[in-house]
Amino acid sequence: MSDIFFDLETQNSIDDVGGRAYLDKLRVSVAVALDADTGEFKAYTEADVSALIADLRAATRVIGFNIKRFDYPVLKFYTRERLNDLSTVDMLEDIYNTLGFRVSLDALAHATLGAEKTADGLQAIRWFREGKLSELLEYCKADVALTRQLFEFGRTRGYLKFLDRSGRNKQVDVEWK
Repeated sequence: MSDIFFDLETQNSIDDVGGRAYLDKLRVSVAVALDADTGEFKAYTEADVSALIADLRAATRVIGFNIKRFDYPVLKFYTRERLNDLSTVDMLEDIYNTLGFRVSLDALAHATLGAEKTADGLQAIRWFREGKLSELLEYCKADVALTRQLFEFGRTRGYLKFLDRSGRNKQVDVEWK
């Protein structure tokens, strides 16, 4: 199997479930995985979560943004398996470990690639509640594609860029093989 880039969206917000201590109650609305070798996207709904978990387990490595502290805990509702034991590159975790603070996917994409996220997590929840599955899947797919672009940029150049709070261009070194 190959590396998989992965992201999921939820049915509920953190406020809906009573805080960050209850991420396993957020429930999956959709998820998207991208096979790094084939470039093929695969979409999942909540009904497909067992297939998603099987695909993550089969991957050589799972790559994502904040997946250890968000996506894996959300998936805890569906499995007893310890997903943190999977071979994982959590890009945000690596950046936090270097900088000592978190930088958003959007901030990295804007400064590094001149790109922007197409929406945000709260909009994704609204789309789910409105039954707008195609918009929701396209948003999730776009985030996975952006994550891959940032990973590849960092892997080949050894850094990503972001704007600090004063609006100055900064960079963070990364070591992704």
